[in-house]
Amino acid sequence: MGGSARLRLLDGFALDCGAKPLHLTRTLQRLLAFVALRREAHRSLVAGTLWPESDEAKALGRLRTALWRLQQSGAPVLPAPVLAAAGETLRLHASVRLDVDDLLGSTGAAGTADRRVLLAGGPRELLPGWYDDWVLLERERLRQLYLHTMEKLAVRDLGAGDYGGALEAVHAALRAEPLRESPHRLLLEIHLAEGNYSEAIHTYHAYRLLLRRELGVNPSPGMRRLLDAAVEAAPGADDGTARARFH
Repeated sequence: MGGSARLRLLDGFALDCGAKPLHLTRTLQRLLAFVALRREAHRSLVAGTLWPESDEAKALGRLRTALWRLQQSGAPVLPAPVLAAAGETLRLHASVRLDVDDLLGSTGAAGTADRRVLLAGGPRELLPGWYDDWVLLERERLRQLYLHTMEKLAVRDLGAGDYGGALEAVHAALRAEPLRESPHRLLLEIHLAEGNYSEAIHTYHAYRLLLRRELGVNPSPGMRRLLDAAVEAAPGADDGTARARFH
């Protein structure tokens, strides 16, 4: 494939070939997105997923038509098909760059530049407005990946004594999912590591009130034990003053 092509699925569908966007019908968008997200897929799986209302023969016929239309749509810009076929298997052409792969790479490396992108952009939604089952599953997987990545960054920064960096990563995770306990627990650990016991108390009780209001439950016993252990080690705990403040 001559030139460069980029397929974007985060925050909306777009296929850019060099500086020129390629406009595709929704059928062709769904075809490209499905194969790209699975990395490769058998023709029968693609046809059965995208045209479930059709019998196998008709679905495969519709797939062949869509592949032909996709090739024709890209003909003025792309000298090779966007989707490459190897027997009965379809895959995104090796020259097409996929933004989801960029995200996966950045979350794996979590370098300085990647960290800035992740923190500034927040969790990016996969194909917003699409409600196919396969899209919903992949969207949730990417959301969970983002949350785990932010928590890993926080743990790493906390271990290195970079409390500001740890707080930044934790708050990014909390903006993405306010009810998730693990970032609240990390926030508690950060405040305790800094010796900010009043902040730790506030973090625990604010989260407890949030859970009671939204879900009617309490934080896990493990989170409470973390707070209680800090009480025992807190300055002044031997005279009962710190314990009284924590409860």
